[in-house]
Amino acid sequence: MSELNGVMMQYFHWYYSSDGSLWKQVEEKAEDLRNAGVTSLYLPPACKGAAGGYDVGYGVYDLFDLGEFDQKGSIRTKYGTKQEYINAIKKAQSLGIRVYADLVFNHKLGADEEEEMEATPFNPDNRNDTVGEYQTIKAWTGFTFPGRGEKYSSMKWHWWHFDAIDYNSYNADENAIYLFKGKEFDRNVNLEKGNFDYLMGCDLDMSHPEVVGELKYWGEWYINTTNVDGFRFDAVKHVSADFFREWLEHISKHAERDIFAVGEYWSYDVEALNSFIETTNGRVTLFDTPLHQNFHIASNMGNDYDMRQIFDNTLVQHQPTLAVTFVENHDSQPLQALESVVESWFKPLAYGLILLRKDGYPCIFYADYYGADYKDIGNDGEEHEIWIDSLKFLIDKMLFARKTFAYGDQYNYFDHPNTIGWTRLGNDEKPGGMAIVLSNGDAGSKYMEVGQPNRTYIDITEHSDKSIETNEEGWAEFRCEAGSISVWVPN
Repeated sequence: MSELNGVMMQYFHWYYSSDGSLWKQVEEKAEDLRNAGVTSLYLPPACKGAAGGYDVGYGVYDLFDLGEFDQKGSIRTKYGTKQEYINAIKKAQSLGIRVYADLVFNHKLGADEEEEMEATPFNPDNRNDTVGEYQTIKAWTGFTFPGRGEKYSSMKWHWWHFDAIDYNSYNADENAIYLFKGKEFDRNVNLEKGNFDYLMGCDLDMSHPEVVGELKYWGEWYINTTNVDGFRFDAVKHVSADFFREWLEHISKHAERDIFAVGEYWSYDVEALNSFIETTNGRVTLFDTPLHQNFHIASNMGNDYDMRQIFDNTLVQHQPTLAVTFVENHDSQPLQALESVVESWFKPLAYGLILLRKDGYPCIFYADYYGADYKDIGNDGEEHEIWIDSLKFLIDKMLFARKTFAYGDQYNYFDHPNTIGWTRLGNDEKPGGMAIVLSNGDAGSKYMEVGQPNRTYIDITEHSDKSIETNEEGWAEFRCEAGSISVWVPN
C-alpha cells in the first residue's frame, strides 16, 4: 500500500487562492515536505472545470485539458498550467515523494450545447419513485470542446453517454432527476436515497462501451503525460464499484507497474466501506470517514466522550492495511456541504492518533498544516469568516517522531474514558521506542512499558518541560496536560 511509516498530504483546501500558484508552490515546498517526513502528495483535480480558472476541480469539464487550452474563460486551471503541473510532479518525485492525482469520473459539467432527449423524472430523495410522466426534455449534455478541438481525443460527449441529469430547460422549476430513455441507475452504488448513483451534473453511464473505452484511453494518456504514482477517486459511492476495479487493473497493466488508489466513499457506515473494498478485491484503499466522524463527535463532546471508543466502527479497526486515516479534508472544512469540523482543541489529539500508531496510512490536510482564512456563505445564508490555525510545528514534531521512533511492537493502554496511551518499542534498526499519552479531560498519566530501561524521555511536543526516567524494567509513568497530548521520545 505505502512504504513503512509513509505519510500522505492533501496539498490543497477548498478555498485555496484562484491565482494559479499551487503547482508552483508544490515545486517550491517539495524539499521541505520531504525533509519533514511527507512521503506522498495527493493533489487536487488538474482537469479544466466548468468554472475555468476558479473551479476547485470537481465540476470537471474536459479531462484532457490540464491547463493547456483556452476554455471556460481561461487557459490555466485554478492551480496553474499543464507544464507547471508536470514540473511539480517531476520535482516531488525527484525527491522521493509519490504523487497521487485526484480523478472525477462520476459526472461532467459545463456542456457546450443543449440537446433534446426523452426521460422520466424521479424523486431526488427516493430514486425508486417517479414524480411525473415519461417526457421530452432539453438539457445541457453536448460536450464538443471547441477550445481543444480533437487534440488527444476526437470523442464528443452527447446525452446517450450519460444516464441522468437534474435540469430540464422545458420545466426549469421542477425538482427532479431525469433518467434518460433506455437507461438505468448504476448498481453496486450506495443505497442512500434508494440509489445514490446520481450526484450532480451529467451523470456518466458506466455501462456505455464508449464511455468506459474513453475513460480507459484517457487513463493511459494521463499516465503517459504526467507519470503520477497513483490516484484518488472522487465520489466512489456514486459509481459502480466494479468500474474502479476494472479501470485500475487496465491502467496498471498499461503502466507496467502497481498503481496506488484511494477512494472517497463518504459514509459513516463501515460496512458500506467494507462492501466496496470486497467488490474491488482490495485494490482500492478508502479514506476512513467513520474515524473522521468519531473525531468530529469527540471534539464536540469534550470530556463526556469515552476515548476508549475512538476507533470503534472505523475502517482502520476493520481493515488496517486499506484505511487512509485523516482528521479533516476539503469536504469537512467549515462552510462546506459536508461540514463536520474537528474542533481546534482536539486536532492535536486526532493527529497523534493517526500519525503515531502502526495502523493506517495517515493523510495530513493542507489547511491544518499551513493554516487558512477565508469567507463564504454558510448554511444559515450569512457570510462567515473562518480562521484555521496552523499546526505545522506540532505536526512536524509528530512526523519526526513517526519516522524516527514509530517502529516495532505497539502496546495499547486504552483503560480510562478520558486518558489513553500507547507505546512503540522500536526495533533493531530504529531503537529507542516512544510513549504517547493524551487526554480529553483533566491532566492524566499512564504507567506504560516502553522497552528501554533506565532511559530519559522528553516530551517532543513541548507541552511538558520535565523529563521522565524509565525504571530497570523499562516502565515509567508518562503524563500529559488537560485536553492535550504528549509524545515522549528518548532524549
